[in-house]
Amino acid sequence: MEEVTGSVESIEVEAEKILGSARSRANGILLKANEEAKKISSSELPIDEVKTECESIIRKAREEANKKIEASLMESSEVRARADEKVGEIVERIVNIVTGAKAR
Repeated sequence: MEEVTGSVESIEVEAEKILGSARSRANGILLKANEEAKKISSSELPIDEVKTECESIIRKAREEANKKIEASLMESSEVRARADEKVGEIVERIVNIVTGAKAR
């Protein structure tokens, strides 16, 4: 039973790492977008064009970051679902062993 708990915990840790990585990538994208926006705003372009370009870059960066976060959430959800399935299988095996039922 400790193996099951350990396995589930390690899967949850892996899922959290995936989410952390996605957040980190999203923050990196936003940081890069902000740097580009600052670079554009410091150039000698007309202000309206600069603002439009900044907003466009930031919007695209947020969209990309949100997509990556959503994909990572789905991936971590799948990892958790697989963990639940594995726990169910292990519990069934233990019950079969305890009750003397034949293993499938």
